[in-house]
Amino acid sequence: MFDLTGKLALVTGSGQGVGKGIAHVLIEAGAHVLVNDLVPERAEATAEALGKSASPLPFDVADADAVDAAVASCGPIDILVNNAGIPPSMRAVKFRSLPREEWAPYIDVNLYGVLNCVRATIDGMCERRWGRVITISSGSGVHGQNIGVSLYAAGKGAGISFMRHLAIECARDGVTANTLALGLMVREEGPGGEEARTVTAKLAGSIPVGRLGTGDDIGYACAFLASNEASWLTGQTIAVNGGSTTS
Repeated sequence: MFDLTGKLALVTGSGQGVGKGIAHVLIEAGAHVLVNDLVPERAEATAEALGKSASPLPFDVADADAVDAAVASCGPIDILVNNAGIPPSMRAVKFRSLPREEWAPYIDVNLYGVLNCVRATIDGMCERRWGRVITISSGSGVHGQNIGVSLYAAGKGAGISFMRHLAIECARDGVTANTLALGLMVREEGPGGEEARTVTAKLAGSIPVGRLGTGDDIGYACAFLASNEASWLTGQTIAVNGGSTTS
């Protein structure tokens, strides 16, 4: 089950974090993964670490010309995972305090990035009558939160709505389109020391299953959605959050 042998998958933002975990699991399921990242060196290092079933494909998802050129340079893509979502400028700040000039990156990555990558791959999927589009969203795009991520949430919410319509448009062409709304995730190791570990422990304690999510957790959900066994599942937004929400 969930055999992806012979499938070519593009996972955006997979040079690190959740995307790297998704790439790892898809490779384990048999796919060849194109490792995308905004930073070429990061894409190359991750692809090398993942082995012979991974190839680097660096580009900026918000740059339509770069997306088109990159996709044209590789073989037919069967599985698209729109994972890139955190702009380099992202910071926690409430909307009233966020200057207009800082709005665009959140929408560029989370909406236009998804649109660009789907546009570059969807025709081929429909022509071959098989394809999987999976967009990685967030609980922030579904539920209101008072944590200073309103513009990020706006982009994530827009991506969810787009996927629902894409699913209906492409359903008779053998292409499914689904979204995963993530809960609190383990982040890349960074500064903070004991204080950061304490904060992480508190966050984990608020989750019913008692831990933060990992990239592999999300990868397993992607492997299912990308499989033949999920051919009757489309247009859905699935919460993957350790039980933090139950509706």
